[in-house]
Amino acid sequence: MRSGLLAALVVAFALPAAAQAPRCADHVPGERPQNTAREYVGDDLDRITERGWIEFAAYEAYPPWSWEEGGRAHGVDVEIGRLIAESLGVEARFRFVAAGETLEADLRNWVWKGPVVGGRVANVMLHVPYDSAFACRVEQVVFTGQAYAEEIAIAYREDAYPDDPPLPAYFRFDAVAVENDTIADFYLTGLAGGQLAAQVRRFPSMQAAMEALNAGETKAAMGPRAELEHFAGPGVKVHQPPLPGFSRGRWTLGIAVHHSHRPLAYSADYAIEEALADGRIAAIFAEYGLTWSAPER
Repeated sequence: MRSGLLAALVVAFALPAAAQAPRCADHVPGERPQNTAREYVGDDLDRITERGWIEFAAYEAYPPWSWEEGGRAHGVDVEIGRLIAESLGVEARFRFVAAGETLEADLRNWVWKGPVVGGRVANVMLHVPYDSAFACRVEQVVFTGQAYAEEIAIAYREDAYPDDPPLPAYFRFDAVAVENDTIADFYLTGLAGGQLAAQVRRFPSMQAAMEALNAGETKAAMGPRAELEHFAGPGVKVHQPPLPGFSRGRWTLGIAVHHSHRPLAYSADYAIEEALADGRIAAIFAEYGLTWSAPER
């Protein structure tokens, strides 16, 4: 998982729903920074339509969501960007960006201000997790276009579990692969007073974790379902068991647009609503061999 997304999910979703304060209850609105130069605030809908193209910021090397291969952009988020561009009647262009330390940093760099050195904002940022409390803190951004939900799941070798898919409790004895410093890592390490920690095998990416599972180095892997499905090899299945003590194992993802460009945000949201209604977004997931989950809109 990208580091910025991890930080946002850990901070925003760490508390059980019942323990969270009402939306924006503890937030004091601040002054919204506003630079007038176009390279900082981006382009409005009229400008995008006039020039004939729209630029999306997408996370680099992040299959199945976004990556570049053979000079062409690929991934679920990329296809969603193309749907938005088609609805606007313009060409879709993609800028692949590295994840920052936090989601706030990514939004600052690619949506509302621009990086400190050598860069400018994009028109729309893809793969942005939505949480209402988090949205209160980032007033410079419109969070919209919720297109799908992601969920934590478990991938497992069928030959290791021929009768029943594994539950988290199985990992007291069986090795399980995770991406280092992710929600799955924190969850398994802290579950049952740390009794599972000895069997957790950490890898630098979800792809590396799944490669270990495919090779039989572990019996299971835990992480975001789409990544598990994308990297699963022969004889590996994915399921979603009950996760005791896990308050938020599911989150909604959409897009982010600069707060001063609400007509663009509304148009992009409408394009996604139409694609949800007629099944085009579900079809994108099917094309990539993934399970689509409806967002909480």
